[in-house]
Amino acid sequence: MSMPVINPLRVGLRQERVVAPQCLVIFGASGDLTHRKLVPALFQLFKQRRLPSEFALLGCARRAWTDQYFREKMANALEEDIRENPEAWSQFSKGLFYEPVDLERPSDLIRLGERLEEIDRIRATHNNRTFYLSVAPKFYSNGCRALAEAGLLKDPKRSRIVIEKPFGRDFSSAQSLNRLVQSCGQERQIFRIDHYLGKETVQNILVLRFANSIFEPIWNRNYISNVQITAAETVGVEERAGYYESSGALRDMVQNHLTQMLAITAMEPPGHFDPEAIRNEKAKVLQAARIANEIEPWKCCVRGQYEKGGSKESPLLAYREESGVNPNSTTETYVAMKLFIDNWRWQGVPFYIRTGKRLAKRVSEVVLTFREAPVHLFDAAGGSPTSNQLVLRIQPDEGAEFRFEVKSPGSGMRSRPVEMEFSYDQSFGEPSDEGYVRLLADAMLGDPTLFTRSDEVEAAWRLYTPLLELIEDSPWQLPIHPYESRTWGPASSDALLAKDDLLWRRP
Repeated sequence: MSMPVINPLRVGLRQERVVAPQCLVIFGASGDLTHRKLVPALFQLFKQRRLPSEFALLGCARRAWTDQYFREKMANALEEDIRENPEAWSQFSKGLFYEPVDLERPSDLIRLGERLEEIDRIRATHNNRTFYLSVAPKFYSNGCRALAEAGLLKDPKRSRIVIEKPFGRDFSSAQSLNRLVQSCGQERQIFRIDHYLGKETVQNILVLRFANSIFEPIWNRNYISNVQITAAETVGVEERAGYYESSGALRDMVQNHLTQMLAITAMEPPGHFDPEAIRNEKAKVLQAARIANEIEPWKCCVRGQYEKGGSKESPLLAYREESGVNPNSTTETYVAMKLFIDNWRWQGVPFYIRTGKRLAKRVSEVVLTFREAPVHLFDAAGGSPTSNQLVLRIQPDEGAEFRFEVKSPGSGMRSRPVEMEFSYDQSFGEPSDEGYVRLLADAMLGDPTLFTRSDEVEAAWRLYTPLLELIEDSPWQLPIHPYESRTWGPASSDALLAKDDLLWRRP
């Protein structure tokens, strides 16, 4: 059973703001993120006419590249897109520049300032600058300090800085990094990015709740029995072993992506739609959240690590066999846990979150399961009636579905579950933008709505402190459970929900 499909004309569908004259400076421009995500996102903004003609991109890294070589490298990364839009690339690439910069060398920052002034004159960017730290987390502190000491952050109206995750490794390091960054610029200049918040379907949770009167009255403990949040990947660690060995799934995914999805799902309605009102409500949720058993955290958390899998034709390595991984590694590639939010709306409702690599399917979703009807008046075709569920699909098939019971065909009065479905692609005639498209535009516009504030970051780290301390001090109490690649994780994860007579949803 499908919802009516809307097919609006694409012309006039988007109502987007255009970025002011701007120079975006990317540190770590020789890295994977720049050519795989950032430059494609900027090219998409250019094709959507959301970048002005007075725009420039300055790539910075320690490699001795030239402007022309940087343009060629980016062109290679966007080869297929350029083939379809050669004229657009010809115009866009004129605004691409490169400057060799080592953030730890003051003389390089002086030269960077001079190059920026030159680009300001050439491209008429009006001294508006956004600095993007696409570098290893260990360079965040020095990067911010170097920019501040070079005087490049002194104007809060014209300069801002974007910092990738992870922002800190634990609560204390996040506090220290916040203090240092805030000493280099004002909070309104700091944009802590989480690309999950740029996804249309994450933002759609807010619209679904607060623009539809049928949902908000039942979005609470009286009607919802439990919430599941899943971010599953089919890929392994790939080329990120060096980073992943020191972070694991808890730091890489849970503390930021899943926790932000939790905050948006559970937040209270803001008084009005502005950045600080929304971030205030998200922060309150995280400050009220706790792991289900803080005294014995091993009883509400499962850690796993993928083993071999695949087929004879396409075998998959175990995590410990991956290049750059310690053969005796105890880094988790899978985490599942149970949380509670101690406030009036959610008291007693369990939130189950899970994430993992090499799982059976690539999917990110939020599943709200509603309480059963107090009396079962009708027999169900498949046994007992299934609970109503609202599934918010974040990726890859962005949309939502609502599952409910209807009468099964025939002369009897038996029920069966059906689904009403909404798809972004089908309803709007085009797929939603990749997360970085929205977030890069917002950062250059100075709109912090979808970026994480300092108190949110610290509250998220504080939430998982008992688990981080347990892993550090008594790892045997929270052991690594192996699971076969391309399955749904270790059996102990299923047992976590079985304690509450529940099952994980299998997308």
